[in-house]
Amino acid sequence: MLQKKVEFRQRLGLGDIVTFYFDFLKQNFKSYTNIFISYNGIFILAFLGVSYLLVTGFLGFINSEGTSSEIESGLYLGFGGFAFLIIFVIVAALNYSLSSSYLSYYVTNKSIEVDKKVVWKKVSDNIGNIILFVLMLIVIYVAFLIASVILAIIPIIGTFAQYILNFAITSWLGVSFMVMLHEKQSISNSFREGWKLVIKNFWKCIGVNFVLGLLVGVLLLLILSIPGFIIGIYAFHAVDTGVDVGNSAVAKIVWIIAVWVLLIVTTYSQALSQFINGILYFSLHEQTYNEFTRAKIEQIGSEI
Repeated sequence: MLQKKVEFRQRLGLGDIVTFYFDFLKQNFKSYTNIFISYNGIFILAFLGVSYLLVTGFLGFINSEGTSSEIESGLYLGFGGFAFLIIFVIVAALNYSLSSSYLSYYVTNKSIEVDKKVVWKKVSDNIGNIILFVLMLIVIYVAFLIASVILAIIPIIGTFAQYILNFAITSWLGVSFMVMLHEKQSISNSFREGWKLVIKNFWKCIGVNFVLGLLVGVLLLLILSIPGFIIGIYAFHAVDTGVDVGNSAVAKIVWIIAVWVLLIVTTYSQALSQFINGILYFSLHEQTYNEFTRAKIEQIGSEI
């Protein structure tokens, strides 16, 4: 059966964006996952190495029998944590870009088919701006963490303010990134335009990120519950039979795989989160400028 492309370039309410988001995921899940695996393959393997370092270090601390053992375990954890930080930043930037490029191509392409080479070309053509944007993103999130610590001092109201600020910054950065990639704008213009679109539709942006963030989080928790259930059964069996989990090779393998799956799913969820603000961008842009609607009207007029 021929599938109909989901059109985001129209005025959409919160409920419409939620519906369209999941319609888009159902239609593009297989295609995007193939692209995700293709360009993240080496990092997925690297995460396996990170999992080995973290689990080995953690179990080493549990079974440490002296200072030298603790130092060795600390080195494993230190190298694992540092490697995770570096790889995660690279992977986050990559998938932020892939998701945005994928959505940009999907919206402007006449068919629902997405060519992964075209998606990657859009990323590679903008690699300089992407790196600068990510550096700015890091600075902004450091400022956000400082603000969060200050807000944490204020009971109840501070907590709500933290969440609102988090969703607002997520919306602003996501929409700004789409402006940069889709409209080929400079970094400064992208942040300025993203701010303009988000501020004019502030509570819609907060609501979309809250609702979809929650729904995607629940969906990913359901996915993680499968390996979690298997690990739970193994842990129960190990305790019941008196297995020394700290020194068991099987337990170590199980925990390495569990951490590895967790890292992959976390990375994939970050990629899916940018689709939220990408869809939001197209809706807000059309709501503000009516470019797509005017183009359709002009097309109809020329055909009469």
